[in-house]
Amino acid sequence: MIKRLLALDGVMVVVRFRDDGQFVEGYGLLDAQNMQRLARFAHDYKRFTQGNADQFSMFTRLPGWTPPRGWIVRGRSHSACCIGSVACLVANGEASLNQVMRELDDVSHF
Repeated sequence: MIKRLLALDGVMVVVRFRDDGQFVEGYGLLDAQNMQRLARFAHDYKRFTQGNADQFSMFTRLPGWTPPRGWIVRGRSHSACCIGSVACLVANGEASLNQVMRELDDVSHF
């Protein structure tokens, strides 16, 4: 099911991980070891984002920040995106992040 993300322009790699951060499956242009690293990074960053959203919500008293639905780390040429336990690596010049996030949201519920 997550393979369908590879059909989107600019998506280079997609991975799924468990709640404990263990790699479940991955597809794309990275070798297995780097897919595992991406899954671990995505898990750790998800946890970090959850903690920050909780603090932000508490300090600002603005509703709707928790739980966070996903995240994007945008670099100069590539971005990492994640919703739930599915993450992907995309080429910025080729990908529509809005489209990628919509698709991630859809596949993360399976």
